[in-house]
Amino acid sequence: MASFTSFFLLLSLFSLLPLAFSQPKGLLIDCGAVTDSVIAGRRWISDEGFKPGGTPKNATVPVLVPTLSTVRSFPLENNLHNKFCYLARVYRGAKYMVRTTYFYGGINGRDSPPVFDQIVDGTLWSVVNTTADYANGNASFYEGVFLAQGNVMSVCIGANTYTDSDPFISALEFIILSDSLYNSTDFQNYGLHLIARNSFGYSGPAIRYPDDEFDRIWEPFGGENHTLATNRNVSVSGFWNLPPLKVFETELTTNQTEPMELNWPPVSLPNANYYIALYFADSSTSSSGNSRVFNISINGFQYYPGLKVTPAGVVVFATQWPLNGSTSISLTPSTGSNFGPLINAGEVFEVLTLGGRTLTRDVIALKQLKDSLQNPPRDWNGDPCLPRQYSWTGITCSDGPRIRVLTLNLTSMNLSGMLPSGIANMTALNGIWLGNNRLSGTIPDLSSLKRLEILHLEDNQFTGEIPSSLGYIESLRELFLQNNNLTGRIPSSLDGKPGLDLRVAGNLLLAPSPS
Repeated sequence: MASFTSFFLLLSLFSLLPLAFSQPKGLLIDCGAVTDSVIAGRRWISDEGFKPGGTPKNATVPVLVPTLSTVRSFPLENNLHNKFCYLARVYRGAKYMVRTTYFYGGINGRDSPPVFDQIVDGTLWSVVNTTADYANGNASFYEGVFLAQGNVMSVCIGANTYTDSDPFISALEFIILSDSLYNSTDFQNYGLHLIARNSFGYSGPAIRYPDDEFDRIWEPFGGENHTLATNRNVSVSGFWNLPPLKVFETELTTNQTEPMELNWPPVSLPNANYYIALYFADSSTSSSGNSRVFNISINGFQYYPGLKVTPAGVVVFATQWPLNGSTSISLTPSTGSNFGPLINAGEVFEVLTLGGRTLTRDVIALKQLKDSLQNPPRDWNGDPCLPRQYSWTGITCSDGPRIRVLTLNLTSMNLSGMLPSGIANMTALNGIWLGNNRLSGTIPDLSSLKRLEILHLEDNQFTGEIPSSLGYIESLRELFLQNNNLTGRIPSSLDGKPGLDLRVAGNLLLAPSPS
């Protein structure tokens, strides 16, 4: 097992103070709603303008939270490994908390909700399984922290082999986080997937906005064994990760100088690396010479030795801590400590390796093609190449850190529209198959596609002349243009080109010029 000692950091209230917002800033989307609404002073917008596909539906059971009364449902039939995406305008370089909420509400006519995938940009975020929560009458939420690497961020819903009815979503939030939050994580290469966020010793309703300025949700944990911090000597401010002050009103502790064992988080974890943050503040008015010092270990491995807790508070966090299965946190008093250990709150995230992104120039070119088609494939949303099992219909992509589109095959898909010039920017293409559709307009200059070997445009409605520039693509070996409305002569650069299979029958071409 890897050495743990290099992973922890200790920070107190003297950390840099981030910019605080009067209320969370971002985008709140009420999925399936037909109108915008204001709930608890915050504006939720209908998802109609995002055109994610699918159908808005109403829950068939009564709900108390307005955003749970509607969902956007996506068809399962003929859509295995197709994704339906919300594309949100974001600030490039900003850090976002992305939260998805799901309440089945019986929309599919089955007792149990479907299980499906959720995707952020090119990364498979998680499997969505709301079965247990729904059986108890509860909604489910998933939360992650991701860096906006462009000016658009996509969140997609996808059906996998374990999906047995139409997937859905109730609400989607993009909340801007302060730069200092979780900033020990390399968000260029990793994202964070929330496993648990708890206020220890607390038994009330979940703590969130306005107590938490970013509307993070702190759920109660261990309230039956809590100790209420009745002495308000806690003076935390400017705390690292900015936990709400309310989490320091309760604590889990022991009355004597004896160890405390905490089975947390309360779920079995997959074998992965995790970001763990534990929050402490001593509310006691200890006399001079008294102290609360203890050692922290996780699953028997030292996490932090000799932690001294004061009213100013402290957070101990690890950025890449390996966990697998159940987790036990031990707080053991140090020799000479006058008080037992305590803990106020904790967060644990799975560290996700980002799947990458398709090269921007290819994404732009494919979007231009999509916009030029009257009926593009309905799964052309989100990242074109990633995740691999959810790549767009009709394309194949390269491996490695620089993801490029290699082939485009939309043969016999009943497409109509035009072929935009921007397709020539997809310079890694080696094959284009667009035959047997209803494409029209002129054939653009594709001479920049130096790797192009195959170009099939047969059985369409293209007009104009055959571009002579096609003859200067040295790698081209198949050029099928038959059965279009092309005019003029075959360019000399193509006529008799060695190694080229050229087919042009069924056009309005003139006879070759006499030699």
